[in-house]
Amino acid sequence: MIKQAIIPLAGLGTRMLPLTSVMPKELIPINGKPNLEYIMEECVNAGIKEFIFVISENKSAIKKYFFNDKFYKKIINKKKDKRIKNEFLKIKKYQKMIKFVYQNKPEGTGDAVLKCQKYIKDKYFLMLLADDLIINTNCSKELINLHKKTKSSIIATKKVQKKDVSRWGILSVTNKKKNYFQISDVVEKPSVKKAPSNFAIIGRYILPKKIFKEIKKLKPGQGGEIHITDAIRNLIYKDNKFYGNIFKGKYLDCGTINGYINSCIEIYKGKK
Repeated sequence: MIKQAIIPLAGLGTRMLPLTSVMPKELIPINGKPNLEYIMEECVNAGIKEFIFVISENKSAIKKYFFNDKFYKKIINKKKDKRIKNEFLKIKKYQKMIKFVYQNKPEGTGDAVLKCQKYIKDKYFLMLLADDLIINTNCSKELINLHKKTKSSIIATKKVQKKDVSRWGILSVTNKKKNYFQISDVVEKPSVKKAPSNFAIIGRYILPKKIFKEIKKLKPGQGGEIHITDAIRNLIYKDNKFYGNIFKGKYLDCGTINGYINSCIEIYKGKK
């Protein structure tokens, strides 16, 4: 059973400037709730019991958001506001579920995952990218269900327009079923001519514990970073099975200003 989730949160958030000059992008509210809490709710509803947040020293606001008891208790004692009390109680529940590790240099998702190695207990774990929201269904639950069926690693995927494949990590498809397929290769941001498909990687993964050994062997790639997709590719080449889950929900990109604005609109429409 998948019980742990790694969420890398140490990124600089430059695509969200100037907002991220004063606030981590993961705490910027979408309809009154931080982006990060939408991700956590998805995980909890899928059965996740523990979060490992990868932050930097510059992202201390994330830690303060979840561990600011003195502030809340002072306000609650003065105001007797039921809404504030309920929000505090919700955050208190999260406190027991969160561990923090630090990545103080932007060295990529592979490096971020590797820093969590000593905390991972089981053979598989969930990894989520906080820029990617998926609404109208629980994508993590879908991945976990497919993992139970295949006993393998899973990557969330959706079709993108062929002209846009160079913006994404693209999966090579074999043994395609209705809602999933086996992955035979991973190509990071290919040209339109070289893309093996138009199935793009979205920020939800079920990864095997053995991936840590592969990450340790990697040399820095594009941008001088250690990429998780390189470790995944190496495992696939060693006959480790990975499947792509074609999720049923709607994907929202919260990592850019325009994507953030659109996410606010879409989530607001969904609550009406």
